[in-house]
Amino acid sequence: MVSEPSVPAEGMLRDRIVLVTGASRGLGRAVAAAAARHGAQVIATARTRADLEELDDEVRSAGTALTLLPLDLLKVEDVDRLGPSIFERFGRLDAFCHCAAELGVLTRVTDIAPKTLERIFALNVLATQRLLRTLDPLFRASSAPTVVAVTDGVASRGSAYWGHYSATKLAYEALIRAYRAETAFRGLKVNLIDPGPMATRLRAQAYPGEAQDRQPSPEAVAPRLLPYLATDCRQFDGIVALH
Repeated sequence: MVSEPSVPAEGMLRDRIVLVTGASRGLGRAVAAAAARHGAQVIATARTRADLEELDDEVRSAGTALTLLPLDLLKVEDVDRLGPSIFERFGRLDAFCHCAAELGVLTRVTDIAPKTLERIFALNVLATQRLLRTLDPLFRASSAPTVVAVTDGVASRGSAYWGHYSATKLAYEALIRAYRAETAFRGLKVNLIDPGPMATRLRAQAYPGEAQDRQPSPEAVAPRLLPYLATDCRQFDGIVALH
């Protein structure tokens, strides 16, 4: 992993069209709000419209706005329509921050229910491939396209009871690395970023006994992702660790 602490400059995302998945809570929500504050036209996606509208109210109170796009990443046809829908309205996509992920219930490898594994793999891996496929033509229309794929250090540690999540995240990382290699000649910047532990719902699900104030909030971490969504962002071959 490489460590590249960064601080966003005021307005660094001005006029950038930025898509954020998992924007209803946690890091995705924090990134969407922070990107909007720094001048981006943010397209915020998540399954629940009510949560997106709550985020929009928060952002509007700060003097900016979002484009809300309720989207269930497990619905194949809806994901396939995402790219054409964005193209019809904006004509391009400058940056994509993929925060959506599913943990499932921590359990022994031998106790993982096949349907559970299929669902987590479908969201963490298959949906990621479909997103890249539908969005790729939009990146080609941007003069400085960037992709941020949020990952988790637990994927490579082989931790007990994390087998299903780790397996899908390793596959996810392999997919992103391959896409990065395939598109480098076009100037598309693709970074895998591990934000580190945060006080999120996913974290509370995995560590129910942990005090919420022990880890940094997503709002404290999100600004450090913004430079990787900017026009002049750098690309790293490894995983960028923000912790």
